[in-house]
Amino acid sequence: MTDIFREVEEDVRRERFEKLWKAYGNYIIALLVLLFVGIACWQLWQRHEEQERVKFSDQLIAAQRISNPQAAANAFVEIARNAPKGYAILAKLSEASAMFAAGQRNEAVDLYKQIAKDDSGPVGSVARLRAAWVLADTASRGELAELLNPLNEPGNVWRESAQEILAYADYRAMDTKSALAKYSQLMLDPQAPDSLRARARAMAAFLRQGGAVDYGSVPADAAPRMPAAADTPAPANAANPQPPTPSAPPPAAPAK
Repeated sequence: MTDIFREVEEDVRRERFEKLWKAYGNYIIALLVLLFVGIACWQLWQRHEEQERVKFSDQLIAAQRISNPQAAANAFVEIARNAPKGYAILAKLSEASAMFAAGQRNEAVDLYKQIAKDDSGPVGSVARLRAAWVLADTASRGELAELLNPLNEPGNVWRESAQEILAYADYRAMDTKSALAKYSQLMLDPQAPDSLRARARAMAAFLRQGGAVDYGSVPADAAPRMPAAADTPAPANAANPQPPTPSAPPPAAPAK
């Protein structure tokens, strides 16, 4: 009896499955086809993206090897126009550097600021720092502080680099006390890179010795004098000096 009930139960299940398949089989097949097509398209897209990344990476490297700054800037413009977002912003950063090298200072600063405005990540932070260094000798300390304010926050990885620029701004403004305090703090900051601490240590020593205000004096020009005999340079072959050339020819031998 148990086998009969089991067979009946299996027949009922088979009949239900056939009904379900007749009702939804086409949908299931279509769903599976779409799933496989989607996986294939995703793999093709991933391969395409990888090829694009390699292409624009090679273009960036080639542009960075161009020795003419203006030609390099033009090459970076073309890359930024067609590259994906990540490579485009790197191309713009390199474009700004090439423009500065080509003498287009104001245009480079404007582009650095635009990059910093559009990107809040590492590239934008580097652009902000580069703009500040370009302006360090001409802009007011207030302008530099405003530009660097997003980086000059506790915990920001770029804070020490921003403070170095502000310390230099104090030095340029002849605020020796503030500049010395900042450089002294930076040279002991364990979060600062070694190269930055070394620069801060050198500047702090320079300021402590009065370098910011006491440059010494240039002595007056000495009166010109005629060279003495002792000033005459020694012959090139001092070990075997040659006799001086006579000023007049020797007398002729008497006739025989």
